[in-house]
Amino acid sequence: MNTDKEKLTKRIAIATKQIPADIVIKNGQIIDVFNLEVTTGDLAISDGVFVGIGEFHGKQVIDAKGRYVCPAFIDGHVHIESSMVTPSEFAKVILPHGVTTVVTDPHEIGNVFGKDGVKFMLDDSDHIPLDVFFMLPSCVPATSVENSGAELTAADLEPFYNHNRVLGLAEVMDYPALQNADDSIIDKIVMASSDSKQIDGHLAGLDTNAINVYKSAGIRTDHECHTASDAVERLRRGMYLLIREGSAAKDLPTLIPVVNQNNLRRCLFCTDDKHLDDLVAEGSIDHNVRLAIQHGIEPLSAIQMASLNASECYKLHEKGAIAPGYDADFLLLDDLESITISQVFKSGQLVARNGDYVSDWPTKAKLTQPFKHSVHIPKLSQKDLQIPFRKSGKGNIIEVVPNQLTTNKLIEDVHLEDGSFIPSIEKDQLKIVVVERHQNTGNIGLGVVKGFGLKGGAIATTIAHDSHNIVATGTNDTDILKAIDVVHNLGGGLVIIKSGETVASLTLPIAGLTSDQNYHTVNRDLIKLKQALSALEFAGEFDPFLTLSFLTLPVIPSLKLTDLGLFDVETFQHIQVEI
Repeated sequence: MNTDKEKLTKRIAIATKQIPADIVIKNGQIIDVFNLEVTTGDLAISDGVFVGIGEFHGKQVIDAKGRYVCPAFIDGHVHIESSMVTPSEFAKVILPHGVTTVVTDPHEIGNVFGKDGVKFMLDDSDHIPLDVFFMLPSCVPATSVENSGAELTAADLEPFYNHNRVLGLAEVMDYPALQNADDSIIDKIVMASSDSKQIDGHLAGLDTNAINVYKSAGIRTDHECHTASDAVERLRRGMYLLIREGSAAKDLPTLIPVVNQNNLRRCLFCTDDKHLDDLVAEGSIDHNVRLAIQHGIEPLSAIQMASLNASECYKLHEKGAIAPGYDADFLLLDDLESITISQVFKSGQLVARNGDYVSDWPTKAKLTQPFKHSVHIPKLSQKDLQIPFRKSGKGNIIEVVPNQLTTNKLIEDVHLEDGSFIPSIEKDQLKIVVVERHQNTGNIGLGVVKGFGLKGGAIATTIAHDSHNIVATGTNDTDILKAIDVVHNLGGGLVIIKSGETVASLTLPIAGLTSDQNYHTVNRDLIKLKQALSALEFAGEFDPFLTLSFLTLPVIPSLKLTDLGLFDVETFQHIQVEI
Protein backbone atom coordinates (compact mmCIF):
# COMPACT_ATOMS: atom_id res chain seq x y z
CA MET A 1 0.00 0.00 0.00
CA ASN A 2 1.47 3.39 -0.96
CA THR A 3 1.99 6.11 1.62
CA ASP A 4 -0.87 8.35 0.45
CA LYS A 5 -3.32 5.45 0.47
CA GLU A 6 -2.16 4.41 3.94
CA LYS A 7 -2.62 7.95 5.26
CA LEU A 8 -6.10 8.26 3.76
CA THR A 9 -7.16 4.87 5.09
CA LYS A 10 -5.88 5.85 8.53
CA ARG A 11 -7.71 9.21 8.47
CA ILE A 12 -10.99 7.51 7.66
CA ALA A 13 -10.44 4.95 10.41
CA ILE A 14 -9.88 7.73 12.94
CA ALA A 15 -12.81 9.80 11.65
CA THR A 16 -15.07 6.74 12.02
CA LYS A 17 -13.58 6.12 15.50
CA GLN A 18 -12.26 2.67 14.61
CA ILE A 19 -8.79 3.59 15.88
CA PRO A 20 -7.51 6.35 18.21
CA ALA A 21 -6.24 9.62 16.73
CA ASP A 22 -2.58 10.55 16.79
CA ILE A 23 -3.50 13.66 18.76
CA VAL A 24 -6.73 14.89 20.34
CA ILE A 25 -7.29 18.46 21.51
CA LYS A 26 -9.73 18.64 24.41
CA ASN A 27 -11.36 21.46 26.38
CA GLY A 28 -10.92 24.05 23.66
CA GLN A 29 -13.21 26.73 22.28
CA ILE A 30 -13.06 26.20 18.54
CA ILE A 31 -13.05 29.25 16.28
CA ASP A 32 -15.23 28.49 13.27
CA VAL A 33 -14.07 30.87 10.51
CA PHE A 34 -16.79 29.64 8.13
CA ASN A 35 -19.70 30.81 10.29
CA LEU A 36 -17.84 33.29 12.52
CA GLU A 37 -18.82 31.57 15.71
CA VAL A 38 -17.22 29.65 18.56
CA THR A 39 -18.07 25.96 19.09
CA THR A 40 -16.84 23.17 21.36
CA GLY A 41 -15.76 19.57 20.92
CA ASP A 42 -12.71 17.35 20.69
CA LEU A 43 -10.43 17.83 17.69
CA ALA A 44 -8.85 14.70 16.22
CA ILE A 45 -5.56 14.90 14.27
CA SER A 46 -3.98 12.30 11.99
CA ASP A 47 -0.55 12.82 10.42
CA GLY A 48 -0.76 16.57 10.93
CA VAL A 49 -4.29 16.97 9.52
CA PHE A 50 -7.60 17.55 11.32
CA VAL A 51 -9.94 14.57 10.75
CA GLY A 52 -12.82 15.17 13.11
CA ILE A 53 -14.73 17.37 15.54
CA GLY A 54 -16.79 15.60 18.22
CA GLU A 55 -15.76 13.02 20.80
CA PHE A 56 -12.45 11.27 20.18
CA HIS A 57 -9.73 9.32 21.90
CA GLY A 58 -6.08 9.83 21.05
CA LYS A 59 -2.59 8.53 21.68
CA GLN A 60 -1.64 12.06 22.74
CA VAL A 61 -3.95 14.59 24.37
CA ILE A 62 -3.51 18.36 24.24
CA ASP A 63 -5.52 20.05 26.98
CA ALA A 64 -6.51 23.49 25.68
CA LYS A 65 -7.67 24.44 29.20
CA GLY A 66 -10.54 26.55 27.91
CA ARG A 67 -8.40 28.50 25.44
CA TYR A 68 -9.52 29.34 21.93
CA VAL A 69 -8.36 26.98 19.20
CA CYS A 70 -7.66 29.34 16.33
CA PRO A 71 -6.44 28.68 12.79
CA ALA A 72 -2.85 29.77 12.35
CA PHE A 73 -2.22 32.99 10.44
CA ILE A 74 -1.11 33.44 6.83
CA ASP A 75 0.90 36.37 5.47
CA GLY A 76 -0.47 36.99 1.99
CA HIS A 77 2.54 38.91 0.67
CA VAL A 78 5.99 39.25 2.19
CA HIS A 79 9.55 39.81 1.06
CA ILE A 80 11.53 37.68 3.49
CA GLU A 81 14.72 39.49 2.52
CA SER A 82 13.37 42.64 4.21
CA SER A 83 13.72 40.89 7.56
CA MET A 84 17.47 40.75 6.85
CA VAL A 85 17.67 37.09 7.85
CA THR A 86 17.48 33.87 5.83
CA PRO A 87 14.14 32.02 5.42
CA SER A 88 15.18 29.38 7.95
CA GLU A 89 15.90 32.09 10.55
CA PHE A 90 12.79 34.05 9.54
CA ALA A 91 10.69 31.03 10.51
CA LYS A 92 11.99 31.25 14.08
CA VAL A 93 10.92 34.89 14.23
CA ILE A 94 7.35 34.66 12.98
CA LEU A 95 6.21 31.26 14.25
CA PRO A 96 5.89 32.58 17.84
CA HIS A 97 3.58 35.23 16.36
CA GLY A 98 1.20 32.60 15.06
CA VAL A 99 2.19 32.73 11.39
CA THR A 100 2.75 29.23 9.99
CA THR A 101 2.34 30.05 6.28
CA VAL A 102 3.68 32.87 4.12
CA VAL A 103 3.41 33.77 0.45
CA THR A 104 6.71 35.34 -0.52
CA ASP A 105 8.16 37.10 -3.54
CA PRO A 106 11.97 36.73 -3.71
CA HIS A 107 12.44 39.61 -6.11
CA GLU A 108 14.86 41.37 -3.77
CA ILE A 109 17.55 38.71 -4.05
CA GLY A 110 16.35 38.00 -7.60
CA ASN A 111 17.40 41.53 -8.59
CA VAL A 112 20.90 40.80 -7.31
CA PHE A 113 21.50 37.15 -8.26
CA GLY A 114 18.65 36.22 -10.62
CA LYS A 115 17.77 32.53 -10.87
CA ASP A 116 20.44 31.55 -8.34
CA GLY A 117 18.93 33.92 -5.79
CA VAL A 118 15.44 32.48 -6.25
CA LYS A 119 16.80 28.95 -5.96
CA PHE A 120 18.63 29.82 -2.75
CA MET A 121 15.38 31.08 -1.19
CA LEU A 122 13.55 27.91 -2.23
CA ASP A 123 16.32 25.68 -0.90
CA ASP A 124 16.75 27.48 2.41
CA SER A 125 12.99 27.41 3.07
CA ASP A 126 12.71 23.68 2.37
CA HIS A 127 11.94 21.32 5.25
CA ILE A 128 11.49 23.99 7.90
CA PRO A 129 8.49 24.29 10.27
CA LEU A 130 7.06 27.17 8.23
CA ASP A 131 5.22 26.73 4.93
CA VAL A 132 6.87 29.16 2.51
CA PHE A 133 5.03 29.47 -0.81
CA PHE A 134 6.48 31.47 -3.67
CA MET A 135 5.27 33.90 -6.27
CA LEU A 136 7.97 34.22 -8.94
CA PRO A 137 9.43 37.69 -9.55
CA SER A 138 7.65 39.27 -12.52
CA CYS A 139 9.81 42.36 -12.87
CA VAL A 140 13.55 41.78 -12.58
CA PRO A 141 14.63 44.44 -13.22
CA ALA A 142 11.61 46.33 -11.91
CA THR A 143 11.73 48.79 -14.80
CA SER A 144 13.95 49.80 -17.68
CA VAL A 145 14.89 53.09 -16.01
CA GLU A 146 17.51 51.64 -13.65
CA ASN A 147 20.16 48.96 -13.47
CA SER A 148 19.97 45.88 -11.31
CA GLY A 149 22.24 42.88 -10.95
CA ALA A 150 20.18 40.41 -12.99
CA GLU A 151 17.33 39.83 -15.40
CA LEU A 152 14.62 37.17 -15.16
CA THR A 153 12.84 36.36 -18.42
CA ALA A 154 9.81 34.15 -18.92
CA ALA A 155 12.17 31.37 -20.00
CA ASP A 156 14.17 31.80 -16.78
CA LEU A 157 11.02 31.47 -14.67
CA GLU A 158 9.43 28.54 -16.48
CA PRO A 159 11.34 25.70 -14.73
CA PHE A 160 10.40 27.04 -11.29
CA TYR A 161 6.68 26.41 -11.95
CA ASN A 162 7.36 22.71 -11.48
CA HIS A 163 8.21 23.33 -7.82
CA ASN A 164 5.38 22.32 -5.50
CA ARG A 165 5.67 25.53 -3.46
CA VAL A 166 5.49 27.93 -6.40
CA LEU A 167 1.99 29.39 -6.63
CA GLY A 168 2.30 31.88 -9.45
CA LEU A 169 3.64 35.20 -10.68
CA ALA A 170 4.49 37.92 -8.18
CA GLU A 171 3.52 41.58 -8.16
CA VAL A 172 3.38 43.00 -11.68
CA MET A 173 4.78 46.46 -11.02
CA ASP A 174 5.84 47.64 -14.48
CA TYR A 175 2.51 49.17 -15.47
CA PRO A 176 3.83 50.92 -18.61
CA ALA A 177 5.01 47.54 -19.91
CA LEU A 178 1.64 45.98 -19.10
CA GLN A 179 -0.30 48.86 -20.60
CA ASN A 180 1.71 48.62 -23.79
CA ALA A 181 1.41 44.83 -23.85
CA ASP A 182 5.19 44.44 -24.03
CA ASP A 183 6.32 40.89 -24.71
CA SER A 184 8.56 40.99 -21.64
CA ILE A 185 5.58 40.97 -19.26
CA ILE A 186 2.90 39.43 -21.48
CA ASP A 187 4.95 36.26 -21.93
CA LYS A 188 5.22 35.88 -18.16
CA ILE A 189 1.49 36.43 -17.63
CA VAL A 190 0.51 33.99 -20.38
CA MET A 191 2.84 31.37 -18.95
CA ALA A 192 1.37 31.73 -15.44
CA SER A 193 -2.20 31.78 -16.77
CA SER A 194 -1.73 28.69 -18.91
CA ASP A 195 -0.50 26.82 -15.86
CA SER A 196 -3.51 28.06 -13.80
CA LYS A 197 -1.22 29.97 -11.47
CA GLN A 198 -2.02 33.06 -9.42
CA ILE A 199 -0.87 36.54 -10.51
CA ASP A 200 -0.37 39.43 -8.06
CA GLY A 201 -0.75 43.11 -8.82
CA HIS A 202 1.04 46.29 -7.82
CA LEU A 203 -1.15 49.30 -8.57
CA ALA A 204 0.54 52.05 -6.57
CA GLY A 205 -0.87 55.46 -7.47
CA LEU A 206 -2.77 54.16 -10.51
CA ASP A 207 -6.25 55.22 -11.61
CA THR A 208 -9.37 53.11 -12.08
CA ASN A 209 -8.66 52.41 -15.74
CA ALA A 210 -5.39 50.81 -14.68
CA ILE A 211 -7.42 48.46 -12.47
CA ASN A 212 -9.37 47.50 -15.59
CA VAL A 213 -6.10 46.75 -17.36
CA TYR A 214 -4.76 44.64 -14.51
CA LYS A 215 -7.98 42.68 -14.08
CA SER A 216 -8.29 42.10 -17.81
CA ALA A 217 -4.80 40.60 -17.67
CA GLY A 218 -5.95 38.09 -15.06
CA ILE A 219 -4.31 39.85 -12.11
CA ARG A 220 -6.36 39.35 -8.97
CA THR A 221 -4.72 41.09 -6.02
CA ASP A 222 -3.29 44.40 -4.89
CA HIS A 223 -1.39 45.33 -1.75
CA GLU A 224 -0.54 48.91 -2.79
CA CYS A 225 -3.70 50.74 -1.68
CA HIS A 226 -3.05 53.93 0.26
CA THR A 227 -6.56 55.42 0.42
CA ALA A 228 -10.03 54.11 1.17
CA SER A 229 -11.20 55.07 -2.31
CA ASP A 230 -8.35 53.04 -3.83
CA ALA A 231 -9.49 50.02 -1.85
CA VAL A 232 -13.15 50.39 -2.81
CA GLU A 233 -12.39 50.63 -6.52
CA ARG A 234 -10.29 47.47 -6.42
CA LEU A 235 -12.96 45.57 -4.54
CA ARG A 236 -15.62 46.77 -7.00
CA ARG A 237 -13.62 45.28 -9.84
CA GLY A 238 -13.28 41.92 -8.16
CA MET A 239 -9.78 42.18 -6.78
CA TYR A 240 -8.65 40.77 -3.48
CA LEU A 241 -7.58 43.58 -1.16
CA LEU A 242 -4.37 42.86 0.77
CA ILE A 243 -4.26 45.24 3.72
CA ARG A 244 -0.64 45.97 4.53
CA GLU A 245 0.97 46.90 7.81
CA GLY A 246 4.73 46.82 7.47
CA SER A 247 7.66 48.88 8.69
CA ALA A 248 7.59 51.58 6.02
CA ALA A 249 4.01 51.35 4.73
CA LYS A 250 1.37 51.37 7.45
CA ASP A 251 -1.90 51.28 5.52
CA LEU A 252 -4.20 49.35 7.84
CA PRO A 253 -5.72 52.23 9.84
CA THR A 254 -6.63 54.01 6.61
CA LEU A 255 -8.02 50.97 4.78
CA ILE A 256 -9.74 48.97 7.50
CA PRO A 257 -12.89 51.19 7.58
CA VAL A 258 -13.62 49.95 4.04
CA VAL A 259 -14.08 46.38 5.30
CA ASN A 260 -17.69 45.37 5.96
CA GLN A 261 -19.75 42.19 6.07
CA ASN A 262 -20.46 42.45 2.34
CA ASN A 263 -16.82 42.53 1.21
CA LEU A 264 -15.07 40.90 4.17
CA ARG A 265 -14.32 37.67 2.32
CA ARG A 266 -12.28 39.59 -0.30
CA CYS A 267 -9.94 41.12 2.28
CA LEU A 268 -6.79 39.70 3.85
CA PHE A 269 -3.60 40.86 5.54
CA CYS A 270 0.05 41.16 4.56
CA THR A 271 3.24 42.72 5.91
CA ASP A 272 5.10 43.18 2.58
CA ASP A 273 8.33 44.68 3.98
CA LYS A 274 8.95 44.48 7.72
CA HIS A 275 12.27 44.83 9.49
CA LEU A 276 13.45 42.23 11.96
CA ASP A 277 13.26 44.43 15.05
CA ASP A 278 9.63 45.31 14.27
CA LEU A 279 8.77 41.64 13.74
CA VAL A 280 10.31 40.67 17.06
CA ALA A 281 8.85 43.53 19.10
CA GLU A 282 5.52 44.12 17.38
CA GLY A 283 4.68 40.94 15.53
CA SER A 284 3.68 39.90 12.07
CA ILE A 285 0.10 39.17 10.94
CA ASP A 286 -0.89 38.89 14.61
CA HIS A 287 -0.19 42.63 14.83
CA ASN A 288 -2.48 43.25 11.83
CA VAL A 289 -5.22 41.27 13.56
CA ARG A 290 -4.87 43.20 16.81
CA LEU A 291 -4.81 46.52 15.01
CA ALA A 292 -7.90 45.63 12.97
CA ILE A 293 -9.77 44.74 16.17
CA GLN A 294 -8.69 48.03 17.73
CA HIS A 295 -10.17 49.79 14.70
CA GLY A 296 -13.54 48.14 15.07
CA ILE A 297 -13.36 44.82 13.21
CA GLU A 298 -14.99 41.95 15.11
CA PRO A 299 -12.31 39.55 16.40
CA LEU A 300 -13.62 36.52 14.51
CA SER A 301 -13.78 38.55 11.30
CA ALA A 302 -10.19 39.71 11.77
CA ILE A 303 -9.11 36.10 12.37
CA GLN A 304 -10.99 35.01 9.24
CA MET A 305 -9.13 37.65 7.22
CA ALA A 306 -5.82 36.37 8.58
CA SER A 307 -6.54 32.71 7.84
CA LEU A 308 -9.37 31.48 5.62
CA ASN A 309 -9.48 34.54 3.36
CA ALA A 310 -5.74 34.35 2.69
CA SER A 311 -5.86 30.60 2.04
CA GLU A 312 -8.70 30.92 -0.44
CA CYS A 313 -7.11 33.88 -2.21
CA TYR A 314 -4.02 31.78 -2.95
CA LYS A 315 -5.91 28.48 -3.36
CA LEU A 316 -4.26 26.92 -0.34
CA HIS A 317 -7.33 24.79 0.19
CA GLU A 318 -5.93 22.73 3.05
CA LYS A 319 -5.09 25.74 5.19
CA GLY A 320 -6.90 28.46 7.09
CA ALA A 321 -9.51 26.68 9.20
CA ILE A 322 -10.11 24.34 12.13
CA ALA A 323 -12.06 21.62 10.33
CA PRO A 324 -11.67 18.08 8.98
CA GLY A 325 -9.37 17.91 5.97
CA TYR A 326 -7.43 21.05 6.94
CA ASP A 327 -3.81 21.09 8.05
CA ALA A 328 -3.48 21.08 11.83
CA ASP A 329 -1.80 24.50 11.94
CA PHE A 330 -3.38 26.19 14.94
CA LEU A 331 -2.94 28.54 17.86
CA LEU A 332 -4.15 28.43 21.43
CA LEU A 333 -5.33 31.95 22.31
CA ASP A 334 -5.93 33.24 25.82
CA ASP A 335 -8.50 35.76 24.61
CA LEU A 336 -10.05 37.27 21.47
CA GLU A 337 -9.32 40.92 22.13
CA SER A 338 -5.57 41.11 22.66
CA ILE A 339 -4.98 37.92 20.61
CA THR A 340 -2.52 36.68 23.23
CA ILE A 341 -0.93 33.56 21.76
CA SER A 342 -0.17 30.87 24.32
CA GLN A 343 1.01 28.14 21.96
CA VAL A 344 1.59 27.65 18.23
CA PHE A 345 1.28 24.27 16.51
CA LYS A 346 2.44 23.34 13.01
CA SER A 347 0.99 20.09 11.62
CA GLY A 348 -0.09 19.26 15.17
CA GLN A 349 3.40 19.74 16.63
CA LEU A 350 4.29 22.45 19.13
CA VAL A 351 6.66 25.02 17.58
CA ALA A 352 6.26 28.06 19.88
CA ARG A 353 5.17 28.73 23.45
CA ASN A 354 4.50 32.09 25.12
CA GLY A 355 6.36 34.03 22.45
CA ASP A 356 9.38 31.71 22.21
CA TYR A 357 10.37 29.39 19.38
CA VAL A 358 10.67 25.87 20.82
CA SER A 359 10.99 23.60 17.78
CA ASP A 360 14.10 21.42 17.58
CA TRP A 361 14.19 21.62 13.79
CA PRO A 362 17.76 21.21 12.43
CA THR A 363 19.69 24.41 11.67
CA LYS A 364 20.34 25.09 8.00
CA ALA A 365 23.88 24.88 6.66
CA LYS A 366 25.92 28.02 6.04
CA LEU A 367 25.79 29.64 2.62
CA THR A 368 28.33 29.26 -0.14
CA GLN A 369 30.61 32.18 -0.90
CA PRO A 370 29.20 33.37 -4.27
CA PHE A 371 26.22 34.95 -2.54
CA LYS A 372 28.59 37.04 -0.42
CA HIS A 373 30.26 39.08 -3.16
CA SER A 374 27.77 41.51 -4.63
CA VAL A 375 29.07 45.06 -4.12
CA HIS A 376 31.23 46.35 -6.97
CA ILE A 377 31.84 50.10 -7.32
CA PRO A 378 34.72 52.31 -8.48
CA LYS A 379 36.61 54.68 -6.21
CA LEU A 380 34.54 57.84 -5.82
CA SER A 381 35.50 61.44 -5.09
CA GLN A 382 33.57 64.52 -3.99
CA LYS A 383 33.57 65.67 -7.61
CA ASP A 384 31.36 62.68 -8.44
CA LEU A 385 28.72 63.98 -6.02
CA GLN A 386 28.35 67.51 -7.40
CA ILE A 387 24.86 68.66 -8.45
CA PRO A 388 25.44 71.75 -10.64
CA PHE A 389 22.88 74.55 -10.94
CA ARG A 390 23.47 76.76 -13.96
CA LYS A 391 20.18 78.55 -14.58
CA SER A 392 18.33 79.01 -11.31
CA GLY A 393 18.37 78.38 -7.62
CA LYS A 394 15.28 76.19 -7.67
CA GLY A 395 15.27 72.40 -7.65
CA ASN A 396 12.99 69.38 -7.91
CA ILE A 397 13.02 67.88 -4.44
CA ILE A 398 11.91 64.49 -3.14
CA GLU A 399 9.79 64.96 -0.01
CA VAL A 400 9.53 62.00 2.34
CA VAL A 401 6.04 61.02 3.49
CA PRO A 402 6.57 59.37 6.90
CA ASN A 403 5.47 55.73 7.04
CA GLN A 404 4.47 55.67 3.39
CA LEU A 405 6.21 54.45 0.23
CA THR A 406 4.93 57.39 -1.78
CA THR A 407 6.78 60.72 -1.90
CA ASN A 408 5.83 64.27 -2.78
CA LYS A 409 7.42 66.28 -5.57
CA LEU A 410 8.43 69.74 -4.35
CA ILE A 411 9.99 72.73 -6.06
CA GLU A 412 12.04 74.83 -3.64
CA ASP A 413 14.92 77.28 -3.55
CA VAL A 414 18.15 75.50 -2.65
CA HIS A 415 21.43 76.63 -1.17
CA LEU A 416 24.27 76.91 -3.71
CA GLU A 417 28.02 77.21 -3.34
CA ASP A 418 30.27 77.66 -6.37
CA GLY A 419 27.29 76.80 -8.58
CA SER A 420 26.52 73.46 -6.92
CA PHE A 421 23.89 72.31 -4.41
CA ILE A 422 24.95 72.32 -0.77
CA PRO A 423 22.80 70.45 1.79
CA SER A 424 20.93 72.71 4.22
CA ILE A 425 20.11 71.56 7.73
CA GLU A 426 17.96 74.66 8.21
CA LYS A 427 15.81 73.85 5.17
CA ASP A 428 16.04 70.10 5.85
CA GLN A 429 17.39 69.61 2.33
CA LEU A 430 19.88 66.73 2.20
CA LYS A 431 21.78 65.23 -0.69
CA ILE A 432 20.75 61.75 -1.81
CA VAL A 433 23.03 59.52 -3.88
CA VAL A 434 22.44 56.20 -5.68
CA VAL A 435 25.51 54.27 -6.84
CA GLU A 436 25.13 51.26 -9.15
CA ARG A 437 26.81 48.38 -7.32
CA HIS A 438 26.30 45.25 -9.41
CA GLN A 439 28.28 45.70 -12.63
CA ASN A 440 30.75 48.42 -11.57
CA THR A 441 29.34 50.78 -14.23
CA GLY A 442 30.13 53.95 -12.31
CA ASN A 443 26.53 55.15 -12.67
CA ILE A 444 25.64 57.69 -10.00
CA GLY A 445 22.21 59.24 -9.50
CA LEU A 446 22.04 62.50 -7.51
CA GLY A 447 19.15 64.39 -5.95
CA VAL A 448 17.82 66.45 -3.08
CA VAL A 449 15.59 64.98 -0.37
CA LYS A 450 13.52 66.69 2.33
CA GLY A 451 12.04 65.18 5.47
CA PHE A 452 14.80 63.18 7.17
CA GLY A 453 15.67 65.92 9.64
CA LEU A 454 19.28 64.84 10.12
CA LYS A 455 21.44 67.46 11.85
CA GLY A 456 24.75 65.94 10.77
CA GLY A 457 26.49 62.97 9.21
CA ALA A 458 25.18 60.48 6.68
CA ILE A 459 23.58 57.06 6.37
CA ALA A 460 23.90 54.47 3.59
CA THR A 461 22.55 51.02 2.72
CA THR A 462 22.69 48.38 0.01
CA ILE A 463 18.97 47.70 0.55
CA ALA A 464 17.44 49.94 -2.13
CA HIS A 465 14.21 48.61 -3.63
CA ASP A 466 14.05 46.96 -6.03
CA SER A 467 17.36 47.05 -7.87
CA HIS A 468 19.32 47.29 -4.62
CA ASN A 469 22.08 49.64 -5.55
CA ILE A 470 23.84 51.63 -2.83
CA VAL A 471 21.76 54.56 -1.59
CA ALA A 472 23.03 57.21 0.81
CA THR A 473 21.84 60.52 2.19
CA GLY A 474 23.53 63.07 4.39
CA THR A 475 24.36 66.60 5.37
CA ASN A 476 27.78 66.78 3.70
CA ASP A 477 29.71 65.12 0.90
CA THR A 478 32.58 63.93 3.10
CA ASP A 479 30.33 61.81 5.28
CA ILE A 480 28.28 60.60 2.31
CA LEU A 481 31.44 59.38 0.58
CA LYS A 482 32.62 57.71 3.76
CA ALA A 483 29.25 55.97 4.19
CA ILE A 484 29.38 54.63 0.63
CA ASP A 485 32.95 53.44 1.12
CA VAL A 486 32.19 51.68 4.41
CA VAL A 487 29.12 49.88 3.09
CA HIS A 488 31.21 48.80 0.09
CA ASN A 489 33.93 47.40 2.34
CA LEU A 490 31.34 45.57 4.45
CA GLY A 491 30.17 43.74 1.35
CA GLY A 492 26.72 45.16 1.94
CA GLY A 493 24.74 46.44 4.88
CA LEU A 494 23.68 49.59 6.72
CA VAL A 495 25.97 52.27 8.14
CA ILE A 496 25.87 55.54 10.10
CA ILE A 497 28.71 58.03 9.66
CA LYS A 498 29.47 61.25 11.53
CA SER A 499 32.51 63.50 11.09
CA GLY A 500 34.18 60.87 8.93
CA GLU A 501 33.87 58.12 11.55
CA THR A 502 31.66 55.01 11.61
CA VAL A 503 29.13 55.40 14.42
CA ALA A 504 27.38 52.07 13.83
CA SER A 505 26.93 49.46 11.12
CA LEU A 506 25.15 46.22 10.31
CA THR A 507 26.80 43.79 7.89
CA LEU A 508 24.58 42.06 5.32
CA PRO A 509 26.94 39.89 3.27
CA ILE A 510 24.31 37.77 1.47
CA ALA A 511 23.48 39.78 -1.67
CA GLY A 512 23.88 42.96 0.38
CA LEU A 513 20.40 42.22 1.75
CA THR A 514 20.64 39.48 4.33
CA SER A 515 22.80 38.42 7.27
CA ASP A 516 24.37 35.00 7.69
CA GLN A 517 23.94 35.26 11.48
CA ASN A 518 21.11 34.03 13.69
CA TYR A 519 18.16 36.35 14.17
CA HIS A 520 19.03 37.12 17.81
CA THR A 521 22.40 38.55 16.76
CA VAL A 522 20.94 40.49 13.83
CA ASN A 523 18.14 41.93 15.95
CA ARG A 524 20.60 43.04 18.64
CA ASP A 525 22.83 44.76 16.08
CA LEU A 526 19.87 46.36 14.30
CA ILE A 527 18.56 47.83 17.55
CA LYS A 528 22.02 49.25 18.33
CA LEU A 529 22.20 50.73 14.83
CA LYS A 530 18.88 52.52 15.19
CA GLN A 531 19.76 53.77 18.67
CA ALA A 532 22.93 55.23 17.17
CA LEU A 533 20.82 57.48 14.92
CA SER A 534 20.66 59.82 17.91
CA ALA A 535 24.24 60.81 17.03
CA LEU A 536 22.77 62.46 13.91
CA GLU A 537 19.96 63.97 16.04
CA PHE A 538 17.36 62.03 14.08
CA ALA A 539 13.97 62.59 15.71
CA GLY A 540 11.49 61.35 13.12
CA GLU A 541 8.76 58.84 13.93
CA PHE A 542 9.73 56.56 11.06
CA ASP A 543 12.55 54.21 10.12
CA PRO A 544 15.05 56.32 8.14
CA PHE A 545 16.87 53.32 6.66
CA LEU A 546 13.66 51.72 5.46
CA THR A 547 12.42 55.05 4.14
CA LEU A 548 15.72 55.60 2.33
CA SER A 549 15.52 52.14 0.77
CA PHE A 550 12.22 52.98 -0.93
CA LEU A 551 13.32 56.33 -2.34
CA THR A 552 14.89 54.34 -5.18
CA LEU A 553 11.71 52.53 -6.27
CA PRO A 554 10.57 54.10 -9.56
CA VAL A 555 7.17 52.40 -9.68
CA ILE A 556 5.66 54.23 -6.71
CA PRO A 557 4.85 57.95 -7.02
CA SER A 558 5.85 60.60 -7.05
CA LEU A 559 9.55 61.41 -7.30
CA LYS A 560 12.34 58.81 -6.87
CA LEU A 561 16.06 58.42 -7.57
CA THR A 562 17.74 55.67 -9.60
CA ASP A 563 21.35 55.11 -10.62
CA LEU A 564 20.45 56.94 -13.86
CA GLY A 565 19.15 60.04 -12.09
CA LEU A 566 16.05 61.74 -10.69
CA PHE A 567 12.87 60.01 -11.87
CA ASP A 568 9.33 61.41 -12.13
CA VAL A 569 7.08 58.37 -11.69
CA GLU A 570 3.94 60.17 -12.87
CA THR A 571 5.44 61.10 -16.25
CA PHE A 572 7.70 58.02 -16.19
CA GLN A 573 10.82 59.84 -17.24
CA HIS A 574 14.06 61.09 -15.79
CA ILE A 575 14.18 64.80 -15.04
CA GLN A 576 16.84 67.29 -14.04
CA VAL A 577 17.30 68.32 -10.42
CA GLU A 578 17.55 71.95 -11.44
CA ILE A 579 14.36 73.67 -12.60
